[in-house]
Amino acid sequence: MIRFEHRNLLANPYLKTAIPSSRLVDFAGMVKSAREEILSDRKADILGFYDLPEQDTTRITDFVAALDPKFENMVVLGIGGSALGNKALYNALKTEARLKRKVYVYDNVDPVYLHEILSELDLGKTVFNVVTKSGTTAETMSGYMIVLDILKRKFPGDYQKRMIITTDKEKGFLRQVVKTEGFASFVVPDNVGGRFSVLTDVGLLSSAFAGIDIKALLKGAAGMREISETKDITQNPPLLNGLLHFLYMREGKNISVMMPYSNSLYDFADWYRQLWAESLGKRYDLSGREIYVGQTPVKALGTTDQHSQIQLYTQGPNDKVITFLTVEKWNHDYVIPNIHPERGEVNYLGGKKLSQLLNAERLATEYALCKAHRPNANLIFPEINAENLGAAIMMYEIQTVFTGKLLNINPLDQPGVEDGKIATYALMGKAGFDKERKEIEAYQNQ
Repeated sequence: MIRFEHRNLLANPYLKTAIPSSRLVDFAGMVKSAREEILSDRKADILGFYDLPEQDTTRITDFVAALDPKFENMVVLGIGGSALGNKALYNALKTEARLKRKVYVYDNVDPVYLHEILSELDLGKTVFNVVTKSGTTAETMSGYMIVLDILKRKFPGDYQKRMIITTDKEKGFLRQVVKTEGFASFVVPDNVGGRFSVLTDVGLLSSAFAGIDIKALLKGAAGMREISETKDITQNPPLLNGLLHFLYMREGKNISVMMPYSNSLYDFADWYRQLWAESLGKRYDLSGREIYVGQTPVKALGTTDQHSQIQLYTQGPNDKVITFLTVEKWNHDYVIPNIHPERGEVNYLGGKKLSQLLNAERLATEYALCKAHRPNANLIFPEINAENLGAAIMMYEIQTVFTGKLLNINPLDQPGVEDGKIATYALMGKAGFDKERKEIEAYQNQ
């Protein structure tokens, strides 16, 4: 199981300016209220992600097992919560778990990006999975229409076998398409928002296709959910980390940096960015009061960003909380050969493992941050596997909702995204948006 080291988020001999542990007791009442609200929401079936560890995955595993073995690639067409979790899981495990099948994610409307994906693949060995709950997401639907047109022309006899639809169980345009075309289909649950959906069909289908043990993912998630019910908050990573981030926000630390010391976990930081930003960045609280709250998530990569961002983090504004992701055991590693034993500039590296150097640099960065009085934490993966990833996903999903409760906001909506969507519809000529189109034209001509 993953471990959460929080000592440098609390005042200690090396970081005396951090939040004193006594503050945790001061907010015990708020913590209790937030936990009660979460329990109430779960009973009302609002927080469906809590219940995902118990889901039956047979439909997914049976479908993958029955797929024509010629399909070696899956391209996920989605954006935001329909894409980032797929990328995080696949890229975390593709090397360490020695996955056989490949997963690509087309999550932008960049035409060159789509061309690169389609040109690289053997389309005869590729299946596409369109993921959008509404079936109206402009970015996803444009990709769907381009790809379906290509498949119909290239494989007129069996294009239906090459397209999968993951959408609302009953409603929406794509559910109608499934009935008409006979595409295989999976479900985006009603009670699980997009950015919380990686452990639903949205992320499990591509994971199972690639060869990831999805039962282990859910087992890890269940384990973290159990830990999140621990009454002692100091032994409860999701709630403790949420409370400490909340307290640091109150002190003006409005940037949350996630810094994996692992390329494999870099896309996990991308997944976290959407979860934290979209859930907590709100103009109004639940009473309708303007509060403009939120903490900007930033990703950095160790050791790469020691040479680009750490200068800012140690000597720039003290407005950040930094979380390292550390891996203890690697399935692939190298011993650095002592090529120049006579040269003191490099011979100290000889005989050391590359992973040893990586984690030494992480510890050195932690120490430098403490010397500069910058709060930091460390989420430790004993190894990168499906169970530990499932635990990390559940940890941050619970932490996010809990922090939203402390902030007295709705962590499940995203009203700030809607204006951009409506403007896009207007600009692209969608019916019913004439008024908005005229307003945009006036803006352009001012």
